[in-house]
Amino acid sequence: KEKPYLGMVGLARLRTGQAVHMKYGVEVEITLDDNTDVMTFKAGRRIRIEEINNSQQGEWTEAKVQFLVSEEEEDAEVTTPDNDYLSVARAVRKGRELNELVPRWIDLAKQNERQANQITTLLKDLEGPIPPCEEPSERAFWVGALINPLPGMGVALEIRPSLLSAKTSEERIDIAVEGIKGSIGHMDGTQKLF
Repeated sequence: KEKPYLGMVGLARLRTGQAVHMKYGVEVEITLDDNTDVMTFKAGRRIRIEEINNSQQGEWTEAKVQFLVSEEEEDAEVTTPDNDYLSVARAVRKGRELNELVPRWIDLAKQNERQANQITTLLKDLEGPIPPCEEPSERAFWVGALINPLPGMGVALEIRPSLLSAKTSEERIDIAVEGIKGSIGHMDGTQKLF
């Protein structure tokens, strides 16, 4: 049975009202349960749009994309001249803070579920625990998926577009830590977000 894939990117609306494609997104796997006719979309590899096919007409956009691999990006951060080779080490160190923040968030989120067992289901959908500190980008993306699930919970600011657009592992970890801290403050009442 074929499993179709598509690339999904967000649209940004300019002040003029014009919609423009964001440059980063994810590959999406589409599955259909034949028994229930429920369609499921699962995010996969990250992509960067290289070139948009402007001649194509229809309700979708065709583009050339490059698949992004966190490990390769982090290796380049360390080995490419003119890069800050310590940024990955700082990201690993900063990412350790998530060891305490994630369990706290999960506890609070279980108290704020919009439907029964929402967090238990979410954790199953994430397919495993948070990645290790030594994989700071993957760790940050995991936190983004945790605090910004679909359907949404309304307990965190949206960080996924910022994570996808971030250029370094340190930027990604900073976004994830700030996002989960903000969500915790919102849920425990110490700092409402909205």
